[in-house]
Amino acid sequence: MTTTHTLFDDAIQRVRAGNTAQSEAADLLAQLTPEEKLGLLDGDQEFWPGMAELAQGYNREPIIMGRVDRVGVPGLRFSDGPRGAVMGASTAFPVSMARGATWDLALEERVGIAIGAEVRAQGGNFFGGVCINLPRHPAWGRAQETYGEDSYALGEFGGALTRGIRHHTMAVSKHFALNSMENGRFVLDVTADDAALHEVYLPHFRRTVEEGVDGIMTAYNSVNGEWAGQNEVLMEGILRDQWDFQGVTVSDFLFGLRDAAKSLHAGLDVEEPLRQQRAQHLEADLDEGRASWDDVERAGRRILATQLAFYARELDDEPSIDVVFSHEHRALAREAAATAAVLLKNDDVNGRPLLPLDASSLRQISVIGRLAGLANTGDEGSSNVHSPHVTTPLEGIRAALPGVAIDYVEDDDPSAAATAAASADVAIVVVGYTSADEGEYLGDIMTDPNLLALFPPPPEGVDLSALMSAASDGGTVMGTAIGGDRRSLRLRTIDADIIRATAAANPRTVVVIVTAGAVITEEWREDVPAVLVGWYNGSEGGTALADVLLGHHDATGRLPYSIPRDESHLPFLDIDATEITYDRWHGQRLLDRDGNAAAFPLGFGLSYTTFSIDTVGVSPVVDEHFDATVTVSNTGNRPGRHVVQLYAVIDANDFPRRVLVGFTPVWLEVGETKTITVSGSTRPTNRWTDDGFVPASPSVIIEAAAFSGDEAAATTMLDLL
Repeated sequence: MTTTHTLFDDAIQRVRAGNTAQSEAADLLAQLTPEEKLGLLDGDQEFWPGMAELAQGYNREPIIMGRVDRVGVPGLRFSDGPRGAVMGASTAFPVSMARGATWDLALEERVGIAIGAEVRAQGGNFFGGVCINLPRHPAWGRAQETYGEDSYALGEFGGALTRGIRHHTMAVSKHFALNSMENGRFVLDVTADDAALHEVYLPHFRRTVEEGVDGIMTAYNSVNGEWAGQNEVLMEGILRDQWDFQGVTVSDFLFGLRDAAKSLHAGLDVEEPLRQQRAQHLEADLDEGRASWDDVERAGRRILATQLAFYARELDDEPSIDVVFSHEHRALAREAAATAAVLLKNDDVNGRPLLPLDASSLRQISVIGRLAGLANTGDEGSSNVHSPHVTTPLEGIRAALPGVAIDYVEDDDPSAAATAAASADVAIVVVGYTSADEGEYLGDIMTDPNLLALFPPPPEGVDLSALMSAASDGGTVMGTAIGGDRRSLRLRTIDADIIRATAAANPRTVVVIVTAGAVITEEWREDVPAVLVGWYNGSEGGTALADVLLGHHDATGRLPYSIPRDESHLPFLDIDATEITYDRWHGQRLLDRDGNAAAFPLGFGLSYTTFSIDTVGVSPVVDEHFDATVTVSNTGNRPGRHVVQLYAVIDANDFPRRVLVGFTPVWLEVGETKTITVSGSTRPTNRWTDDGFVPASPSVIIEAAAFSGDEAAATTMLDLL
């Protein structure tokens, strides 16, 4: 078989030989026709045929943008995420929020390598799944797609996923910026001052830029009065001028910009995913002076340079299609799921903690709840991964206990639950949410005339009403998108009734919560001895749950957010708002400011053993970084994993009292003591001013802790000036 050598191939070789991708992109761009240059700036497929194809199944194959066959430009070949490759029948890893609960950056990088391999094996090269929006309020419907409430942790996890993905494909972080309200995302204007932007809502994007992220996807919402997809302050002022981002900017799908010429001038390189507004309007805008060919050339250079840099760099060996949903990747998904499970409560029953369960003593188990038998990996919108099989909690428990009678009560019936539990050795109640409760949301926007005006006129023969009604009813143009923002942070009333009835019938009751964001548990938590956050935990989640319940894997997860005792302790939220202001106060930092004790603070989680953090020392600060030397011991009777968390305690007005500045997990045998090094950052201790960042305080107390506010933390001073 012969292959055609192209101009793009020649440019790759020159980049490998030492030329810059930017210079080679400029030379290559000069050889394109005007039509080819404009074709770089949006998707390759005509709009209405593309919509019809998406309606048959969202992103089942790569969505290609800017391919130029004449010179060999492959184009950006998009796969969505972030819990895996949306294309094909890929491995569903635990959702990002669950992976944030691992507090394990090395594990996240391994997950990124696996996802990148599955994208590449299926023809993709552009993974749009480094989702790092900060969930200002736990009701956000797509909280599952991000890693937690803390900007520092978000940046570190986003950076780890970026590093992993880039072994095989380009990585894209999203949604830039201030995207954390789902129902109103197409109409919402978010106002934030410079301090809130630079201290809270943008640092995690900066970290992915520092890790070499290849693309930035803009948000749907407006920021300070301008749509994010045509916001020059964000894209050119901050992303390019301040952070020196060298990659490509892309819009979110279909509704990501409102003005073709304005978005181009503001720095948006590619309109995703189809030939839409730019195909309709840009030629006329250029002819009539509303758009500039200089802006076309600027975007074209960036698009080509990003691809040249990617293909010129050294990648891992190209994987075969067999890597998709492979044994190795399923094992990694199981490891991540087990590591993520957070044990919130584990009281003694008959003289010992209820968990882990002793398999040898079990004869009969009651598994209770509609979610126990449901394949429930999270939102079914654009992030949905179509794994060939998902192990449910019920399947996982049955497989792990082949000689034990498993009695399953699926119905919402407290009486039936109590009857089954009464005769069981232990009752496991699985409660929480599904994609109908939280997730991506289209609602009626597909019939909104203001949004439909962004579409080209439908050609004769296209049944627009049928296509739109399918989407608004949860069709598949961008997946089944019906969940939206949560209107309650509590379980259903019937779930609480089932929990209480089960616990009254059997004191050996374990509650497993399937969720992404915080769940307030005040009305039932004291009635049960054990509570475990099980998350939307991927295709191997049921097996991993059994691993943790039976103690084959320590309870290792730690909360990536705080859980309040009451909704009134959270920031203001109106999920139907069209405008809102974000400031620096949310989550644990808001609880600390207002003196409201968390039900469970940021970083909290129990193990099946116990630990002590004995000493901490710190090195001097160099280039915003320091090292902490921490001595940690396993003081219990089982091997286990602790997460050592570094917090800086700051004495400054109108600034958080305590901020996360570092973390690392460590495994310890019974009685073992280790001295470990934890890398710390001083960036979270900085305040934004008109002159840029300055320390909020000349010095801080560094706590080496098990969670935010841990009274048993080891402490030392760190000078910042």
